[in-house]
Amino acid sequence: MSDSNSPLIEAPKKRGRAIALAVAVLVVVAALIAFAVSRGGDDAAEGLTKVKLGTVGASDPYWKTLQEEAEKEGIDLEVVDFADYPQPNPALTEGEIDINQFQHIVYLAEYNVANKQDLVPVGSTAIYPLGLYSQKVDSVDEIKQGDTVVVPDDDSNQARGLLILQSAGLIKLKDGGSIFSTIADVDTDASKVKVKAIKADLTPTSLPDVAAAIVNNDFVTKAGLKFEDAIAQDDATDPKALPYVNVFAVRAEDKDNATYAKLIEIFQDSKAVQDGVQEVAGGTAELLKTPAADLQASLAEVEADTRDRG
Repeated sequence: MSDSNSPLIEAPKKRGRAIALAVAVLVVVAALIAFAVSRGGDDAAEGLTKVKLGTVGASDPYWKTLQEEAEKEGIDLEVVDFADYPQPNPALTEGEIDINQFQHIVYLAEYNVANKQDLVPVGSTAIYPLGLYSQKVDSVDEIKQGDTVVVPDDDSNQARGLLILQSAGLIKLKDGGSIFSTIADVDTDASKVKVKAIKADLTPTSLPDVAAAIVNNDFVTKAGLKFEDAIAQDDATDPKALPYVNVFAVRAEDKDNATYAKLIEIFQDSKAVQDGVQEVAGGTAELLKTPAADLQASLAEVEADTRDRG
């Protein structure tokens, strides 16, 4: 065959190489797109920083408000709901969430000491008064000798509830009472009522069967109760109440995380969020902006006292 026919033979090979090159380019582009999606998903496309926060009571409307306010500041906030108090701290420790907000300093200290952990409070929300409620009587004076009163079974809220019962004249604590008091410290012979401890989320449902129950602020409205119907409560404005301030907590290595600090600032400074907190609390919350250093100092003190008693 003459040389003039050679190009006719070679042309299909050149076209084949061109097609192969084009396919290779498309494969690379597709891989890059897939990698970008796997790394960031929608958040990466939107330029938002993802934060996963755990709480008990995520259905409270102010969490949705916080999500909306956080998004304006570049934070994609996911709020994870936990059924009861023992769950959010282990989830934070294990890295399942980035930050939590459901507990006061006493509760956090007890968790850290018992589990040899170092979760750190990095921002305050509020102090909520703890109340005694009843469906059978309208005042503490109507509670009869030998009646049963229920308190939460977690150590910190149990102690706080017992102090309320003592202040109301219903029990006497052998050591005079402290943030570490338990049912074992109740002087039964000198007390008017019997005290029983059950899970905090069950205290409201116990009301038909007992004279009265200490009900954590989180569960008051959910149980169809009204804050103003409490027949006794503690004073959230007392300076000695600092260990009972509710806090945002993180792992120790994240205590200086700028994104988490921004989220806390939004929570504390947004009027819409703060109004939502007060609405859920029935106007009883003592809203606070306690410096993180003060929260951490209080935690260290309570942890030291807890170890000494252990």
